[in-house]
Amino acid sequence: MVVEAESEGREVRIEQVRELQRSLSLSPYQAPYRVALLRNLQDATPSAQNALLKTLEEAPAKVILLVTAASPESLLPTIVSRCEVMRLRPLPLETVAVYLHARMGLPEPQARLLAHLSGGRPGYALRLHDDPAALERRQGLLEAVPDLLKRTRRGRFAYIDLLMRERDKQRQMMRLALETWSSFWRDVLLVVSQAQAPLTNLDRAGEIQAIAGRVDLATAHRLVSRIDDALQNLDRNANVRLLGEVLLLDWPYLQ
Repeated sequence: MVVEAESEGREVRIEQVRELQRSLSLSPYQAPYRVALLRNLQDATPSAQNALLKTLEEAPAKVILLVTAASPESLLPTIVSRCEVMRLRPLPLETVAVYLHARMGLPEPQARLLAHLSGGRPGYALRLHDDPAALERRQGLLEAVPDLLKRTRRGRFAYIDLLMRERDKQRQMMRLALETWSSFWRDVLLVVSQAQAPLTNLDRAGEIQAIAGRVDLATAHRLVSRIDDALQNLDRNANVRLLGEVLLLDWPYLQ
């Protein structure tokens, strides 16, 4: 069984954990074990995490539980104490690019871009390749950055209006925008600080270099921090439209 949030930006609910527990109480029918994968458990509500504690501590016989999370710190300490922690680190970017090109048949430029966008995670790189719509949304959000830096306050508010046009997807779209813009401004910060780390958005290197030449280190660092704060506030159910407007007001005006 796979237990995860129903969609991006949603939470793993206690009802899902209870359904898992009912399933795990049954003996395996064919295979020697029942295996449950709880993906991104940091997205689970505190009540859902607490409901899982007894199952983790006294798992039924012939049951294997796999829990994934962004970091141990993102889970309740009582969850972590009942697990054996295995850190899954990303692969070197070049290794992923070679794999995508040689084994999966992707053109070399696309393989390099996906390797960088995925941060060395081959599974995520393949998911991006299989979802052209996601790449198009990313492209649109990145193309908007240089234009937004030239816009007045009214123009920036108008962009947020456009981003929020689908009422039932506002939180999802804002999360995608924040994560995409975070990767862009982190690239700017890398260039401004003359760091040797590779850029994430290779296809936007020219724009990143141009903007990095017009902002100082303190500004680049502040913009990255503001987006990190916005993501945390989004998780705390802040008003989505207001969050986006306040964020864009903090961006510099570069004519």
